[in-house]
Amino acid sequence: MAGGTVFDIMKYSVHDGPGIRTTVFLKGCPLSCHWCHNPESQLPEPQIMFYPERCIGCGDCAGVCPSGALLPLAGAGENTVPEPGRGKCTGCGSCAAVCHAGAREIAGRKMSAVEVIRAIERDVIFYDQSAGGVTFSGGEPLMQTDFLTALLAGCREKEIHTAVDTCGFAPRDKLLQLAGLVDLFLYDLKLMDDRRHRQYTGVSNGVILDNLLELASHHDNIVIRIPVIPGINDDADNINETGRFIATLSGVRSVHILPYHRIGTQKYRRLGLTYALPELRPPDSEKMKVFADILVKYGLTVQVGH
Repeated sequence: MAGGTVFDIMKYSVHDGPGIRTTVFLKGCPLSCHWCHNPESQLPEPQIMFYPERCIGCGDCAGVCPSGALLPLAGAGENTVPEPGRGKCTGCGSCAAVCHAGAREIAGRKMSAVEVIRAIERDVIFYDQSAGGVTFSGGEPLMQTDFLTALLAGCREKEIHTAVDTCGFAPRDKLLQLAGLVDLFLYDLKLMDDRRHRQYTGVSNGVILDNLLELASHHDNIVIRIPVIPGINDDADNINETGRFIATLSGVRSVHILPYHRIGTQKYRRLGLTYALPELRPPDSEKMKVFADILVKYGLTVQVGH
């Protein structure tokens, strides 16, 4: 069976579809949203995450790095924190393997579909008791189409309920080919204005909106998920335009609005990246209520998430 790259398998998830679920996070995403809380999901290949507060400065990681991406600090003794050198990190994981303090971890590992299915089916009893199942998320799971297809087919054979959390930025034929294997789509909508969508996510929303229109005509169980990002997509114009658009989609069951949170901000530092929205704070409950009330006026069933 096909294989792919997974960066996390989260057990007992209750926010990624109905019931108790296992959420499988696949690596790789075509978007680069400014507020992304899983920056380790964006690149398709494994990456090293560094936790400086755990580092004991032994220098073992620099000694095993095959590409010279880590060098001991100049003028310091052996017991020091290595710094990035002239080499390029390949994500091989050698440094993480010798780090006894857990200061270096690898985000992303190659797995076969068989391995992932085995991990999923260990919790079948919880799925059965709660009407739950498995959710494939990311990143963008449709970037690993063959892998995702094998996973969905394996779950279908074992009668495990499946959900796919997608940003919708994918070839339409791939999306529709998968539709018959997916019990529930969690479809993300961020901004209706194309210029602003490009500004904050790096891509046009044209493909995303067109794919959603087409998918809704072929699939009858779609939940729209909207992250509420203060100052970016919570203005009345965007909310109203979003409501009008969703109201035309026959396959949409409900809309979930999810407040922005800062849980993933430290991950950027661990990856050596700069977070684009350092001053942004989560919306308050009143702002979430206003957002929900506007959408309800379009005849939509709205759920406020956590």
